[in-house]
Order: sequence, then C-alpha cells, then structure tokens
Amino acid sequence: MKLITLNLWGGRIREPLFDFIKRYHDTDIFCFQEIYHHSPDKMSDNRLPPDLNVYTHLQELLPNHQSFFRPVIKNIYGIGIFIKKEITVAEEGAFWIYEVANYPGSGGDHSRNLQWIQCNIRGSMYTILNVHGLWTGKDKNDTPTRIIQSEKIKTFMDTVSSPKILCGDFNLNPDTTSIAMLETDMKNLIKRYNITSTRSAFYTKEGKFADYIFVSPDVAVKNFKVLPDEVSDHSALLLDF
Repeated sequence: MKLITLNLWGGRIREPLFDFIKRYHDTDIFCFQEIYHHSPDKMSDNRLPPDLNVYTHLQELLPNHQSFFRPVIKNIYGIGIFIKKEITVAEEGAFWIYEVANYPGSGGDHSRNLQWIQCNIRGSMYTILNVHGLWTGKDKNDTPTRIIQSEKIKTFMDTVSSPKILCGDFNLNPDTTSIAMLETDMKNLIKRYNITSTRSAFYTKEGKFADYIFVSPDVAVKNFKVLPDEVSDHSALLLDF
C-alpha cells in the first residue's frame, strides 16, 4: 500500500501538479493540505490562479478514488483525503485542533482541524490522520497554542487501537516539544530516515522542515522517501507500507 501526503500550496503550480497526480494516480491514499474546493469572489493573494477549484480537478484526475473534504474556511478551503474505491472506509470525520472565533477572511491564523478515516486494508482496520498544523507567520518553534494542538492530536490518537498513520504539514521544526509529543508511541519517519528537508526549491526561507509522517509500531514500513517533484513549495512524502 502506498500513501502520499502533500501540501498543494493552493494549486499555484498548476500543470506540474496535475502531471504529478497523473503519474502517481495509482497511489492508494492521498492526504492533501491547502485544497480549494470553490473559488471565492475575492482573494487577497494575487499569486493564486483564478480557477481555485483544485478539489474538482483532483476528483477528475483520480476517478478510481473516493474523496473526503474537510473545510477550515467556510466551504472553500481545507484538507482532504483521496482513497481508492476498492478500500472500504468504515468511518471518517474531523475535529478542531485550533479554533479562531472571528477569522477576518485572510491570513494564516485560521482554525485548524484533524481529518481521520478508518479503513479496511487487506482485512485489517487502519486509521489515517491528516493534519495541516497552525502557522504563525513567524518560525516553526513551540508556542502555547502549538503545544495544545499536539495535546489534542495525541489525546485522539490514544483512543485509536488500530494501526495508525499520522501525516501532513505540521509547520513545526523536528526538535520541538510539539513534535516530541507526537513521537510518543509513534515512529517519526522524518527522523528515522534522516530526512534533511521537506521543502522544494520554491521555498526560499530558513527552516526546511514542515511535513511529517508518523506511524504506530504495528505499521510495517517497506519504504519512505521525499519525492523530488517540484509541484509546490512543499515536497511530497511517499510511504510504502
């Protein structure tokens, strides 16, 4: 089984992203962050393409996958999981790991959620968890809200008895307490495989870590790697398990 997690960067790099999805269309599970489902009337970020409905394009490119979208800003922007139709999804849901009561409509300080699905893979139940963690506009070090965010993720994971895979863009450095909390009873594949960056050449700032995959000990990892494709300011992570 293969899983890819990727922050789409809102679909800024259009055709290379779609070509990437076509090449990896046979991947069993995709976990995406920064998905636009509907194009809003106005966008404050003029770097974004006029057609923001990336979600519909992904559905067209992945006809053999069922898709689950979980918005964080109205019904426009959020995270999503695409999983092959042959894999039975028993349950799916999401919950808030960071909440903003009065979001002004632009900027990164918006509510964040964790998306999860429980699915039957070759006769065994697995739980897949997809996260796009809090972005402060500054660095990727610990903050009180990031600690609380990790506590909420960890509390939920502790209720899950099946093998589990936690992945996504956490906006965190690897040496933070926030990451260490998630490593409790989970394997951090970024550290175990000595990954030195999860950002593409489009990301020119300091701090080349943001994306992670954690697996519980009962997940048999065959391979893990950072893909070289330049389709976002994040790199795609590929897990074979």
